[in-house]
Order: sequence, then C-alpha cells, then structure tokens
Amino acid sequence: MIRYQILNALLHVLFFFIGAGIGSFLNVVIYRVPRGLSVNQPRRSFCPNCKYQIPWYHNVPILSWILLRGRCANCHTSISPRYLGVELFTGMMFYAVLWNFMGDWRDLTQWGPLVMCLWVFMGLLIAGTFIDIEHYLLPAEITFYGTIAGVLASIWVPSLQGLDLWWEGGLMSLASAAVGFGGLRLVVELGKLAFGRKRITFEKPEDWSVTQPDENEPPIVTVGEDKIEWVDLFGMQRPTDRLVVTSPSLRVNDTKFTDVTVELYVETMKVKDAAGKVEEFNLEGVTKLEGTTTGVLIPREAMGLGDVHFMMMIGAFVGWKAVLFTIFSASILGTLVSGFTRLTGRAQWGTKLPFGPYLAAGAALWVFYGPQVLAWYLSKVMRGGEF
Repeated sequence: MIRYQILNALLHVLFFFIGAGIGSFLNVVIYRVPRGLSVNQPRRSFCPNCKYQIPWYHNVPILSWILLRGRCANCHTSISPRYLGVELFTGMMFYAVLWNFMGDWRDLTQWGPLVMCLWVFMGLLIAGTFIDIEHYLLPAEITFYGTIAGVLASIWVPSLQGLDLWWEGGLMSLASAAVGFGGLRLVVELGKLAFGRKRITFEKPEDWSVTQPDENEPPIVTVGEDKIEWVDLFGMQRPTDRLVVTSPSLRVNDTKFTDVTVELYVETMKVKDAAGKVEEFNLEGVTKLEGTTTGVLIPREAMGLGDVHFMMMIGAFVGWKAVLFTIFSASILGTLVSGFTRLTGRAQWGTKLPFGPYLAAGAALWVFYGPQVLAWYLSKVMRGGEF
C-alpha cells in the first residue's frame, strides 16, 4: 500500500514537470510563430537580445529562470517573467487535467488517450492566449492546425464529444467546429451592425497618415497621437468596411488635394472633393499618404477573425455544447474584468486585453466544470426554474 502511494505521488510530480517542459516549448511557439520564425531552426532556444543559443543546463524549466534570476547567462539582459509564468501555468494545467481525468494509474490505456488529447488542447489554449495578449492575433498555426488536431483527437477519443464510436466522434467534431465558427461569426456580424463605427471630430485639424515602416508588416494609420493597426480596421476583409477621413489638406504620392473626403478600403482608396468628383487609387501604388483631418469615421469589430477561428478549434476538440458554454462564459468574464478595471481606475488596461484569452478561459472552464454546470442548470430548468 505504501509503495503504491509513493509511486502515485511520484507520477503526479513527474506529470507536473512534463507540463512545465511543454510550457518551455510553448514559450518558443509564443515567441517565434507570430514573428514568422521556425520553431525547429535553430533547434535550441536563444536569448531574444543577444541571440545566444541557450545550453540545456541553462534551459531547465522553472529552475533555470529562478537560478539565473531572470537574466540571460551570456549578456545578462532581463528575460521576461512570462517565460516562467508559462512554464508554471502549463505545469499546473497539465496536473489539473491529470487530477481530474486520471483513473487507476496502472491502467494507462483507460485514461491515457483522453489525458493526452486534453494536454494538447490546453497547450493550444495557452499558446493562443499569450500570443493574442502580446500581438493581438491568433495565428493559423494555432487555430487551423488546432482544428485538425481536434478532429483527429475526437476520432481517437470520441468521448471528447460525448460519444462512443470513432466515426461519430469525427463527424461531431466537424459539426462542432462549424458551430464554433458560425456561432462566433454571427456574434461578430451582429456586433458590427450594433457598434460597427466610431466617429471622432477635432476642434482643429490634426495630422493623419498611413505608413508602412516594414514591408512585411501591415500598414499603420496615425491620427493625431493615436496609432491604429491596419488589421484592426480591415481584419475581417469585408469589401464594405471603410475608414472615412475628412481632410482639409491631403497628399497622395506627389499629388496634393484640399477640402476632400478620403474613403480607405482594404485595397483601394477614393478621394472625393466638394464638387463630388471622385478619384480612385490602388493602395499598392500609394507610397505617401498624409494630410490633416477634422474628423474620422472608424470601422471597428466586436472581435477579430482569429477569435472566430479559435472558437472553431475549441468546437473541434470539445463539442458544440462547449462552444455555447465558452461564448457565454467568455462574455461574463470579459464583463467582470472590464468592471473590475473600471473600479480600480485601470479601464485602459481592460480595453487592451483581446477576447482570445477569455475564450481560452471559458473553454478551460468547460473541460473541468462545464458538463457538471450544464447538468445542474438543466436539472433546475426541468424542475420549473427552482434555483
């Protein structure tokens, strides 16, 4: 009996550190994928500052960051606490999955596949969360490949979808991915209708411009002191989305205009003068676009297309019920965080947090508590709403 308890305890410790090790790899994904870098080359992690390739004895999850006091061993530059946080958090989430879904540790075939699939799911949620927080995007390497992984996982372990047969799990996974995509896309479109435009006027003309400092990065729209990412304006690629700028003076390449209205679309631009004359430009041929403005009409989204794809991945892994639960939970969490930041005088911080982390939190809540909460709620409804 004592031997069994010792082995069981060692197994729990082992899986926590396996999770921390996966967290170390997720740090590589979080840093490299949004920057278009390979996660395989170079094979070893490197310091973001001096590019020193870190030897294995300086890359032990959790311990290395603590022993090196959060600094590079080569150039002594500070390494973000995010690296330690991701390793700790991943270890804890892997352990939480094990704690909740492991049966008899000696019968690995019964609980092993489910736990492994949920570990993959948690890894994708964690990577997506930290990438979205830092870069305000959810890359296809997470969402699309994650959706494929979710379908394969549901074929292997159909219980992820609440089913028994492999083909049922696969079909339900595809259907749930469609529900995730379609459901959140509907929310986005309804949000666009309700809150799709923001008008700003200025008492005196402000400078505005569109620049592209790096040809590999999307343009940036600057209005006064505010900078707006192109993807925030046209991320959904709708041909009807437009940025309207009332411009007393304007320069397009070497041509100057006065008292015009500029309409910027995804790929084109229209310049309309007071007499109604319209001149059209293809944005690929525009190298300089600057002027002054007395007012702008900004298109805005309830959330980005990456969130829609993220929800598709969540549905592929854990089913359509999880999709509904996740959207509902994420909305509540977003409201609570927004309210808390307003009460604490940090409303600006709350508005800068993208929606992806809320979706990830809602999906994780479903994994651990969702089915029980849903069963409880339905039981109350069946009894006539006696809560």
